[in-house]
Amino acid sequence: MSKVERVYGFLGLGNMGSPMAANLAAAGFDVVGYDAAGTKDRRPQGVRGADSVAEVIRAADTVLLSVPDGRVTLAIADQIVGISDRRATVVIDLSTIGPVAAQDAALRLEEVGVTYVDGPVSGGVAGARARTIALMFGGPTDVFEAHRDVLASFAGNVFHVGEQAGQGQAMKLLNNFLSATALAATSEAFALGQAYGLELETMLDVVNVSTGRNSATYDKFPNRVLTGTFDTGFHTRLMAKDVRLFNSVAGEVGTLHEVSNAVGAVWNACEDAMPASDFSEIWKYVVNRSRG
Repeated sequence: MSKVERVYGFLGLGNMGSPMAANLAAAGFDVVGYDAAGTKDRRPQGVRGADSVAEVIRAADTVLLSVPDGRVTLAIADQIVGISDRRATVVIDLSTIGPVAAQDAALRLEEVGVTYVDGPVSGGVAGARARTIALMFGGPTDVFEAHRDVLASFAGNVFHVGEQAGQGQAMKLLNNFLSATALAATSEAFALGQAYGLELETMLDVVNVSTGRNSATYDKFPNRVLTGTFDTGFHTRLMAKDVRLFNSVAGEVGTLHEVSNAVGAVWNACEDAMPASDFSEIWKYVVNRSRG
């Protein structure tokens, strides 16, 4: 099928899904979308609206998911299995749900001839809007190649990380664990610096030309903390969830996770204290706790 003839479904039009679907449609692809929280309010320009998951499955050849967790992905997989007149033959899951849920979804859909692959993304809402996000694709090479231009329409950095569903999830979790560690550790380090009268700007100037430089020092602190905006668009509860997933998976495969246990405890406590916060606001949590 040509770009025009092939139809792409998009399930989940939230903070990340909406800009990704919008960029897919802007690239000239035929996109039909649905969101359980309200398609009419969330549907971006250029995306045709649907009234249900089933309508999307019957209308689209490839369906992309951007949903909160593995529970939702598996519920959608079960719905697909129950639709006998489905048009969809490929499901690309852009969500962060962990390798176990991804492998489970792949097995359920394989039984009815639907190929499930995972392609979690990283880069936040701003990256989704600007098409600069990274996408980590776990699935067969032929499926990847058939969808390379589709993925490139909304992701600036597309990586085929492996042939099996779940490998993209593993890549995403280790990336988010590193990001979570950098932000939590940088917050604690700078709180110590402030206790000795150091200015944030000074610490950033020094660290960013020294060995402590990381994603928090060159991005989150200059662009979200110093500005006081705290607007990455990625919630504390989601980062806490991702670190918990990392710890769970590490426990299952038997890899060391002493550092991630400690990092997870910090993010869980931050989530409890600031449940509706942007994840960059962990700086506020650390400062408040440091002051007693």
